[in-house]
Amino acid sequence: MLMKVAKGDVVRLHYIGKVKETGEIFDTTYEEVAKEAGIYSEKGIYGPVPIAIGAGHVLKGLDDQLEGLEVGKKYIIEVPPEKAFGRRDPKLIKTFTLGQFRRQGIMPFPGLEVEIETESGKKLKGRVLSVSSGRVRVDFNHPLAGKTIVYEVEIVEKIEDPIEKVKALIELRLPMVDLSKVQIEVGEKDVKVDFSDVEIDKNTLILGEIILESDLKFIGYEQVEFKPTIDELLKPPEVKVEEEIEEEVKEQEIKEEKEEKVETEETKEETEEIAETVNEKTEEVKAKEGVKEEAKE
Repeated sequence: MLMKVAKGDVVRLHYIGKVKETGEIFDTTYEEVAKEAGIYSEKGIYGPVPIAIGAGHVLKGLDDQLEGLEVGKKYIIEVPPEKAFGRRDPKLIKTFTLGQFRRQGIMPFPGLEVEIETESGKKLKGRVLSVSSGRVRVDFNHPLAGKTIVYEVEIVEKIEDPIEKVKALIELRLPMVDLSKVQIEVGEKDVKVDFSDVEIDKNTLILGEIILESDLKFIGYEQVEFKPTIDELLKPPEVKVEEEIEEEVKEQEIKEEKEEKVETEETKEETEEIAETVNEKTEEVKAKEGVKEEAKE
C-alpha cells in the first residue's frame, strides 16, 4: 500500500545535497557519503533526520516539494537559486584596507573565511575574493548563493504514534537530550513535556522550548506545556534559592503544626485516662468505706 506524506506530517528523511553545476556534495545525512565527499564532521549527527513537512526544517525549495511524495521511494528534486540560498548580490561584496586585517593579526588571502564585526556590533561571515594594492575584497554572499541545488531524497518513515512524533521533534531540536529521561503526555489538542530529569544547559533548554512550542503547534497541538517552564528557567538563581527556602520553611511549619496537634491529642487522651483512673479509685474507696459503715452497724 502506497503511503504519501502531507503538510504537518512528521517523517524521517535521508538526503544528499549537491550543486548542480559542479556535482559537489555540500550536505548529507549519510555518514559514508559525507566521508567520501570530504565534508564529514565528528560533531555531526548522521542518519535520517526527523522533520515536519512544511515547517521549514529544511531548505524552503526542498520543503515545498516534499508534499505528496511516497514513503520508501527515492526522488531527485531540483531547487532554483531563489528558493535555495538566494541569488548573488553585488552589494554584499565589500572592500577593506589591508591594515584593517593586519591590526587584528590576520593575513588575508583569497579563499580565507573571515568574520567581520560591523559598527552596530553585528558579525558577518565572508570569504576573501582578492588581495591587491593594499585592498581586500570580501564576499558576504552565502557560498552557495546563485547556485541551483539538486537533492536526492528518500522519506524513510512516516511517524504515526503521537508520543513518537513529539520525541522526533525533540530529537531534531535538542539532539543531545536523553529521550529516556523525558516525560511526555499527549491529549487530543494538548501536550506536556517534562525535562526535569534531563541534564542540559539552561540557555540551550530555553531556546529548545521556544522553538519546540512552535513545532508542536505546527503539527496540531493548541496547548503546549513544559516543565520547567521558560519563566522558571529565566529566574535568577538567588530568586530560586529564596523560593526554595520559603518552601522549606512552610513545610517545616506544617510539620510542626501536625506534631503539635498530635501531641495535644495524645495529652488529652492521657488526661482522660488519668481522670478515669482517679474516678475508678475514688469509687473503690467509697465502696470500701460503705462496707466499713455497714459492719459497724
